[in-house]
Amino acid sequence: MNTKLLQGIFLGFVLVLSLLFAFVANSGGEVEGKNVIYVLRIEGTITEGTALNVIEGLREAEEISAEAVLIELDTPGGLVSSTLKITEAILNSEVPVITYVMPKGAIAASAGSFILISGNIAAMAPGTTTGAAMPVEIGIEGRKPADEKTINFYAGHMESIAASRGRNATQAKRFVTENDAFNENIALERGIIDLIAEDETELLNKVDGMTVKIGTENRTLATKNVSLYIKEKTIRSSLLEALSNPQVAFILLMVGMYGLIFGFMSPGTYVPEMIGAICLILALYGMGLFDVNMFGVLLIIIAVILFIAEALTPTFGILTLGGVVCLVIGALILPKEPLLLNQEWFRSFMLTAIGIAAASAVFSFFAIGAVLKVRKRRAMVGAEELIGKITKAETDIDEEGGTIKIRGEIWNARTSGERIKEGEKVEIIDREGLTLIVKRKES
Repeated sequence: MNTKLLQGIFLGFVLVLSLLFAFVANSGGEVEGKNVIYVLRIEGTITEGTALNVIEGLREAEEISAEAVLIELDTPGGLVSSTLKITEAILNSEVPVITYVMPKGAIAASAGSFILISGNIAAMAPGTTTGAAMPVEIGIEGRKPADEKTINFYAGHMESIAASRGRNATQAKRFVTENDAFNENIALERGIIDLIAEDETELLNKVDGMTVKIGTENRTLATKNVSLYIKEKTIRSSLLEALSNPQVAFILLMVGMYGLIFGFMSPGTYVPEMIGAICLILALYGMGLFDVNMFGVLLIIIAVILFIAEALTPTFGILTLGGVVCLVIGALILPKEPLLLNQEWFRSFMLTAIGIAAASAVFSFFAIGAVLKVRKRRAMVGAEELIGKITKAETDIDEEGGTIKIRGEIWNARTSGERIKEGEKVEIIDREGLTLIVKRKES
């Protein structure tokens, strides 16, 4: 490994550490005053960053003695471990928590249904959906339900959460075992939610005066005419939310490896290796936030090696095909833990894996190959670059010698046997030391 590559990696490492310290130091703004509804929004894939944002928000709501916390949901689901942290925080919150699927058309699918049911009060807007919480795994054969033991465990956990909130525990359990999914009307009819509300204003008017149980204490909500404080995500939680998404971690891993490889093979710049080091460090950090299948990581590394081998020893695409297969399989089995996500997310993840595999194949054919060709090209310096040039004889030239002038310099020259007269055009065909070998250039 050359010095330039090491310097690039070091610079990338220092930059990432600086960014991480800055993110950790960022803790968001302070909320002033009491008598507020503290609003948390859960949108998109639920990851470790989502869990951090919710936990920090609930803690801050307790510190300012907020009237209640309103968690607005629009999510396809997410990581099991992060979801369990969120539900635990909600169930142990000292501030009443209202979970609300909104706006119209939103979903609280899979992991989102766990969070919806865990609220002291659960509500949905018209045109929303919840349920389909069966944990699934992805592998070589694609998306499939988790093993029976795992499904039974999470079904029991869902049942326990619903029972603790006085909801229909049997139906909640079926979200996991049977993958049931309900609109707002059926969810209300089956005892999964407490009410339907058009918007936040109607929701807060309806829950005003309701009594909820916090620990052993009964607390009556006063939610009319209170102000809303919408918690903005901190830079730290936003970063963790992105990095702990398996899709993002996989992309960063690929960019990081290719950046280091390209930087190693193309001297003259710190940029590829620095970008590669940054992406690789972020990818490894992100993969540390969810369970990773090391066999999947190994397949991804093997895929990269096969792409490089194709460029070094062209096999007319055989190694590239093997690399594509390894890369797609490695990506699909990368997340080890069961996932609580809907079908759309898995389709997106599959397309990402196939897209990166195709881009890698193109990269191996063109980018790596071009770099290696440049590296293998014979150096053309000094007199070497004069070979093939045309000029005029300064004197008569034969096999004994003579002179030519090129680029303002006088060079000794000789022929291989012919005689060239002064002023005739000659072509440089070789050199011996400081003497150039020339031949007559026919007009």
